[in-house]
Amino acid sequence: MAPPAARLARLSRSVSFSACHRLHSKSLSDEENLKLFGKCNNPNGHGHNYKVIVTVRGEIDPVSGMVINLTDLKQYMQEAIMEPLDHKNLDKDVPYFAEVVSTTENVAVFIWENLKKLLPMGTLYKVKVYETDQNIVVYKGEETISEK
Repeated sequence: MAPPAARLARLSRSVSFSACHRLHSKSLSDEENLKLFGKCNNPNGHGHNYKVIVTVRGEIDPVSGMVINLTDLKQYMQEAIMEPLDHKNLDKDVPYFAEVVSTTENVAVFIWENLKKLLPMGTLYKVKVYETDQNIVVYKGEETISEK
């Protein structure tokens, strides 16, 4: 009998964190920032209860039956998401955002880069960040949109 074919699966896990930020670009004047970001440019900032869904992919291990050990994934997410971001002022407490506008798009990139350092190479598939129920960013590691 032939050995069973390798099966590829995607596994997702979610976490939630609370953080505040102010949408403000150092490249723009105060007037331009206010026009672009509106109430999200409030000098005192504003907060969100973010939800993050991390999806990994890989072959289902024939011995363990898993793509990745969920205990390991939980720890990686704790280190890459919760420790640097939970109950923080993104702009003041997270060095990455000192020079990068703390949009949800950039939060997703930050999380991707942190997780990529921890997860086995090639397993990170998608980071989905809910800033609100209506505002959601999906990032899959793409760097640019190539033009033909």
